[in-house]
Amino acid sequence: MQIINTFNLNEARKQIQKLKRENKEIIVQAQDNVFNRKIFENLDVDIVIGLEFHDRKDKLKQRDSGLNEVLCKLAKKNNIKIGIDIGRIKKLPVKDKAVVLSRVKQNIQLCRRTESVIVFFGKEFKNEDVLGFFQTLGGSTKQGKWALIKFKND
Repeated sequence: MQIINTFNLNEARKQIQKLKRENKEIIVQAQDNVFNRKIFENLDVDIVIGLEFHDRKDKLKQRDSGLNEVLCKLAKKNNIKIGIDIGRIKKLPVKDKAVVLSRVKQNIQLCRRTESVIVFFGKEFKNEDVLGFFQTLGGSTKQGKWALIKFKND
């Protein structure tokens, strides 16, 4: 599994085309809003991860979770999955973990409303723990089963 992690959109497109020719799964690390929008418009991308990890400040009544309803609808239309890296969340300090988990919760609610697919990354967790974690953050059982399909295959 290779993750495309670059700020340059043209470089990301080149790497996407290269991985597509090799018939590999295309996973892109989220960056800024403009980059993310272009990636969600790309039909060749399979998964976008790390939307909730950024340095932007949250608004007063809403988290800046890196995802909005427009991006969720694009993800559903283009069959792009939203990835959540559980291992990376686990390694965060407590205060940062709380902020990131609240952003993940908001992303889960957005994906639930627009019927976009969420997947989890991380090998050191049991399926039951991941499903419980997901449902605690507001995900449905149906969403949790889709998320676990990817989790098992990693």
